[in-house]
Amino acid sequence: MAIVKSRLLQKIYKKYPNFYKKDLEKFFNIILEEIKYSLKKGERVELRGFGIWSTRNQKSRISRNPKTGEKIHTPEKKNIHFKMAKELFNKINNDK
Repeated sequence: MAIVKSRLLQKIYKKYPNFYKKDLEKFFNIILEEIKYSLKKGERVELRGFGIWSTRNQKSRISRNPKTGEKIHTPEKKNIHFKMAKELFNKINNDK
């Protein structure tokens, strides 16, 4: 089961009951907005111990519609690339 934002906020609130829920939600939203803003500007975002987000350009190309076989021009676009930190990799793969 995937964890959603509301569930994650509930877990944080249970761990830190001294903070107001609305303050935790504002703080969480600020972090997410800053990550989005930095990626939009083309900057790299690094959270030590967790991972690195960066954008990569995908060149424009001629692709094919698999249903009809028709050739379609696909414009250039940016993709987000995530590389997990070694700490996170070890935690996921070694902790049982």
